[in-house]
Amino acid sequence: MSFNVSVLPSGRSFTAEADEPLLAAAIRQGIGLPYGCKDGACGSCKCKKLEGTVTHGTHQRKALSAEEEASGFILTCCGVAHSDVVLESRQVTDESAFPIKKMPVRVTSLTRASGDVMIVRLQLPASDVLKYHAGQYVEFLLRDGDRRAYSMANAPHMQLENPGLELHIRHMTGGKFTDHVFGAMKEKEILRIEGPYGSFFLREDSDKPMVLLASGTGFAPIKALIEQMQHKNITRPAVLYWGGRRPADLYMHDWMQSKVLEMPNLRYVPVISDALPEDNWTGRTGFVHQAVLQDLPDLSGYQVYACGAPVVVETARDEYSALAGLPAEEFFADAFTSEADKAGAV
Repeated sequence: MSFNVSVLPSGRSFTAEADEPLLAAAIRQGIGLPYGCKDGACGSCKCKKLEGTVTHGTHQRKALSAEEEASGFILTCCGVAHSDVVLESRQVTDESAFPIKKMPVRVTSLTRASGDVMIVRLQLPASDVLKYHAGQYVEFLLRDGDRRAYSMANAPHMQLENPGLELHIRHMTGGKFTDHVFGAMKEKEILRIEGPYGSFFLREDSDKPMVLLASGTGFAPIKALIEQMQHKNITRPAVLYWGGRRPADLYMHDWMQSKVLEMPNLRYVPVISDALPEDNWTGRTGFVHQAVLQDLPDLSGYQVYACGAPVVVETARDEYSALAGLPAEEFFADAFTSEADKAGAV
């Protein structure tokens, strides 16, 4: 049995099987609903159910609270239809849905960017191409069936001069995949990936000034966006607020400073939360999302692109809307949910 799912205000529709998550059905049919983790942990796919019956699988209460669910909100990544359904949801445009592919990749280089960040470059098959938007991610398909997601840190056009994918991988102590990356992984190793995934990418049809917000390796997709802006000669004002605990966490600080010199409409505000005396840090301190509010108390005319730790993304989403007037539809995010984050699902 299948059910019809209509999406307003676009009027687009797709069918979902009786046991199929709504998001999976939409992706399968090229309907670009917003999403991030696909695991019920980040809340990026949350939307309003106007009609019909939907039940939820395992998910985080912070992604969808009982109160929100009672008010008709659902998570499409783990919501299953039991009747025809009408949703109200922002979505990507038709032409933005690139085909999702599985393919082998070869590790071409491993570069330690900081004590716990590895820049991994992957070679794609010579006979294949991976089309993606700057800001999207791929998933590694592990041998036991598990998956690990990482954003591309290079914009698609960079393939012309330096083919392959650039990923920024932070070491999570005890992490099944990252322990391997920082331990046994060697150049020429073959891995399998699937993608592209995610609805985080630059909305080029807007002329609003942009706040780019990154914590830690949340800089990776932001870097791709900046490369895309430069390539497309997008001159909208943009400012990157990049936060880390210690200065070493801003592992491409010099790269960012050079981009600011090349791009007159781009500013860069590094923010450190736990600087020690030996760091000799003289820049901004505190929480990175709060630095934005200190400098820009009125965000009503902005777009915000936020990436990194879920607590940073979620707090920014809430406070920028409540305190600075940011329209909810102008906040675009990719929360980097770890396996530990997902383990708290209910």
